[in-house]
Amino acid sequence: MTIRKGIVSDIDNLENLYNDLNDYLESNINYPGWIKHVYPVRETAVTGIEENNLFVLENKGTIIGSVILNHKSEDAYNQVKWKIDADYKDIIVVHTLVTKPDSMNKGVASQLLNFAKEYAISLNMKSIRLDVSINNTVAIALYEKHGYEYIGTVDLGLGYEHLKWFRLYELTL
Repeated sequence: MTIRKGIVSDIDNLENLYNDLNDYLESNINYPGWIKHVYPVRETAVTGIEENNLFVLENKGTIIGSVILNHKSEDAYNQVKWKIDADYKDIIVVHTLVTKPDSMNKGVASQLLNFAKEYAISLNMKSIRLDVSINNTVAIALYEKHGYEYIGTVDLGLGYEHLKWFRLYELTL
C-alpha cells in the first residue's frame, strides 16, 4: 500500500469512493452523518487536488482511502482553548478521512492518520487538529487510540440537526 498526493486523474475514482461510502453509510450505521450528494462530493476531491492537499492510499492501483490535510479550520475552532497556541500556518487540519467500504477495519484510516502525523512533522507543524461528529463513536475511538486529545465540543453551524455538535481533537507534535 502506498500513500501519494491525489492527481486530476483520481477525481472520478474519488467521487465513486465517496458515493460508495455514502451508500454504505445509508444502509448501515451512518456514524459521521454524511449525506450523499452533500458531503463528501466530487467537488471535495477537485478542491483538494487543486489545492495540492488531498492524499490517497492505494492498494494494487486501487484507491482505498483518502484524506485532506491543510491549514483551514472551521470558525467554531476559535471557541475553544487549544493545547498549542499557534497560527494555522503551523497547524495541520484533517478533513474528509475516508475508507472504501470493503477496506474498513483493515487499518486504512490508521495508515492515513500515521501518514498525517509524519507529514505534519516533516513540515515542522506544531499540532494536528480535527473535528468529528459526537455520533461518530468509531472515529472518536480511533483518534483517541492515535493520541489525539479531546479539546471541546462545538456547533459547526452546518444547518443539519444530526450534525450540530462536533468534538474537537488535537495531537501535539
